[in-house]
Amino acid sequence: MAEDRNEAWREDLRKATKNSERVQIPRIHMNELNAHYRARTREEVNQGLTMEQALQESKRCLDCPNPTCMSGCPVSINIPGFIKNIERGEILEAAKVLKQTSALPAVCGRVCPQEKQCESQCTYKLKLKKEPVAIGYLERFAADYERESGHVSVPEVAAKNGIKVAVVGSGPAGLSFAGDMAKKGYSVTVFEALHEIGGVLKYGIPEFRLPNHIVDVEIDSLRGMGVEFVKDCIVGKTVSMEDLKAEGFKGVFVASGAGLPRFMNIPGENLIGVMSSNEYLTRVNLMDASNEESDTPVLKGMNVAVVGGGNTAMDSVRTALRLGADRAIIVYRRSEEEMPARLEEVKHAKEEGVEFMTLHNPIEYIGDEKGRVKTMRLQVMELGEPDASGRRSPVPVEGKIVEVDVDVVIVSIGVSPNPIVPQSVSGLDVSPKGTIVVNEGMQSSIPTIFAGGDIVRGGATVILAMGDGRAAAKSMDEYLKK
Repeated sequence: MAEDRNEAWREDLRKATKNSERVQIPRIHMNELNAHYRARTREEVNQGLTMEQALQESKRCLDCPNPTCMSGCPVSINIPGFIKNIERGEILEAAKVLKQTSALPAVCGRVCPQEKQCESQCTYKLKLKKEPVAIGYLERFAADYERESGHVSVPEVAAKNGIKVAVVGSGPAGLSFAGDMAKKGYSVTVFEALHEIGGVLKYGIPEFRLPNHIVDVEIDSLRGMGVEFVKDCIVGKTVSMEDLKAEGFKGVFVASGAGLPRFMNIPGENLIGVMSSNEYLTRVNLMDASNEESDTPVLKGMNVAVVGGGNTAMDSVRTALRLGADRAIIVYRRSEEEMPARLEEVKHAKEEGVEFMTLHNPIEYIGDEKGRVKTMRLQVMELGEPDASGRRSPVPVEGKIVEVDVDVVIVSIGVSPNPIVPQSVSGLDVSPKGTIVVNEGMQSSIPTIFAGGDIVRGGATVILAMGDGRAAAKSMDEYLKK
């Protein structure tokens, strides 16, 4: 097997040499809104590729005999297949190829960390030490072209087999599972606790990164495949697993996410103006909280600090700018090199005027006489030895503490799994961290219950959650057929 793989790699390199003119084409760069303008609007920052740019970038693809890029894709998209369709100018066909395996191509083209997934395995990067093909940009282009053309295709579905399955949660894992099961002929119903379908795609990701209407089109495609959606329904509260069983559902896929915020348990966290990123983004994105006339307006703040270094932290701090903050700061206990956020998100934040206080860690929040936060005390840190993940552990610099004036603090240091389903199902095997324990096929200790996404992983990217949904659909289909 190793020899076969090495021969495939040698063939890739021979093809690259043969197609040297392709190798010399520079990678295209995404068109973006002006940073000064966009920092005060909710318009989408990335503007997509033009047809000319997409055709040029598609020519870079070597159509490798051993497409290693596909091994980096959790949902197994036929990457050379859709890119070569773009190169031929057959953009609608490219979109159809994407939809064979992905329920959310326009979403993934915007928010997936391709640099850590498919693009990290591109022949250009692995063997030629050049910039990889812009797979994510091309995926977005094909999906957007199809939507804007008015000829949105609905994937083929098998004849109904008379079996009902339920999905708990309408985030990326749940939607991916629903799409695959609908294709297999199952009657699929998705139960969503909130008043909007889309889960974290709607409440957790701002519109300047992922517009809601993009998500809605992907969901409409699932409706066209026969998937039904029920909103304002909390499985484990509104209805129980026993209720679903009584209604004839033969299998349940739990994709309820990780909506329980974490805090640092330091003095002052209960002050007015200190909140989790979950609360902040959900209220702004889903509840019109930036509108002072809404029922639940959010504290906007002129001096806003966001604690954390992930994508959610970047979303929060950039949202604060758009709500009028004069000063928006990222406070992160490690160095910038250790930040888990996408490089693109860090770049956009800096361009928009976000300050970065790396190697600083909050130790206390101080309030005014009305109980609102006014100051944060930060311990200066330095990097010590690597921790279990390989990142160098931050350690305090003795005696070095600084104070920063703030009127809003947003804590974005991670989330824990939503506990409602795990706590409401007797006999379900749950880990000490509150995640549902599953086997390789995403099947839980209760054979008819499968799970994936954040409720299993504790925290996952959109594409990893979608991969779980696909794996669970394959496994549940095999189980139910028995």
